[in-house]
Amino acid sequence: MRIEKPLTVWEDYDGTMSLRREYVRLLSTKLTEELLKQDMIQIPDGFDLSEQFYEVMDAEITLEDRLNDEVRSMLNQYAEQMRQNGASYQEMFKLIKNKLVRERKLVL
Repeated sequence: MRIEKPLTVWEDYDGTMSLRREYVRLLSTKLTEELLKQDMIQIPDGFDLSEQFYEVMDAEITLEDRLNDEVRSMLNQYAEQMRQNGASYQEMFKLIKNKLVRERKLVL
């Protein structure tokens, strides 16, 4: 019998750790509530600050996924040339990804 471990804040996808979206939503709501409770901010009526926090946090945690998709797209354009030259897809992926990270000054 296999026992499934319970869902946690973190889930493992393709060897990487990422926050579950439900947790990011909860975190953005709690952050907004705490800032309001401590009178650190004032929010105009009708403005959903927790949604703004969520969008920013979600963009940050999906940054590497979007970058990986971009690198895959770039490599797909040169797949035939890479095959002809015997270039390793994995090595090219790492090289291009690292180059983009440096050029864009990204923190992953």
